[in-house]
Amino acid sequence: MRLRHHMASLGAVEWATFDDPQSRSLLAGETVHHVRYIAPRDLAATLSVGRDALRIVRRGRFDLVVSTGSAIAVPFLGAARALGRTSHYVESAARSQGPSVTGRIVSRIPGVRLHTQYSGWSGRRWQPGVSLFDAYVAEDVSEPRSRARRVVVTLGTMRTYEFRSAVDALLATLPEVLAPDAEVLWQVGCTDVSDLPIVARSSVPADEMRQAVETADLVIAHAGVGSALSALDAGLCPVLLPRRAARGEHVDDHQLYIAQALADRSIAVSCGSEELTVEHLSRAMRTAVRSRPQAGRERASTRAGRVAEGEDVVGPAGEACDENMGLGGVE
Repeated sequence: MRLRHHMASLGAVEWATFDDPQSRSLLAGETVHHVRYIAPRDLAATLSVGRDALRIVRRGRFDLVVSTGSAIAVPFLGAARALGRTSHYVESAARSQGPSVTGRIVSRIPGVRLHTQYSGWSGRRWQPGVSLFDAYVAEDVSEPRSRARRVVVTLGTMRTYEFRSAVDALLATLPEVLAPDAEVLWQVGCTDVSDLPIVARSSVPADEMRQAVETADLVIAHAGVGSALSALDAGLCPVLLPRRAARGEHVDDHQLYIAQALADRSIAVSCGSEELTVEHLSRAMRTAVRSRPQAGRERASTRAGRVAEGEDVVGPAGEACDENMGLGGVE
């Protein structure tokens, strides 16, 4: 979705994604095809969406289908290649160490052009691009707050994996940095917090979440790409709490890698939920993030040009919320 604004010359774009408040808000005004939700590694749902993908791609007569690292890529790129459509897969910015399971599956679909955001694991099949995070740089806050008046806590909108350890850690630590009149917005996905003294929501519409982040003094999030980007766009250094597979919080430990990649750039504070301290929260409030929009536009446009080179295409896809796809775009 982020590359959409850099690829206007490609023409009309349509989207395929899951139906929830966030996707409806993010894609308001766009042509959207909603499909059944695919949980991580849910083969039955993937096969079911495959039938819808064939119908959507065939009827749309798309020239180009592009997707990023999400399970929805498999049925749509498979359908696109079966119908002879030009197809590109851009691996998620979360995959700094190598391709995801989705990426490995897609790489076996003949004719799909593969792109990574990290040159460290590019190769003959995977063409190197640039990371979405290259456009951000950290700097010290001139007058940092010692207490936060507005805080956003987001665990993403996952429907299948809870993250209770993060909530418990924050309830023990967050009050130490809150102003007396502080407001805290909790987006907890499917995490059950019914026994806790907080007012939480499973999903917050994208516009409302963006406004909350833009006025926040502190953002604490699971280490999802969309959550991190929201904070960075608002000039904030997020505290990222990676989900761990060993605790049943995700299918694998890729969030560890994305949190470390951002911490290495000094544009995020990364720590495990069991390690969270007041110093982690205070350090984030002492750090600002500056965007380098011109560099970001040039780099994104360069990659868009590589993806579209020599093709009569309809449209793109990119790193959207946390799970989207663009059709010929479809994501």
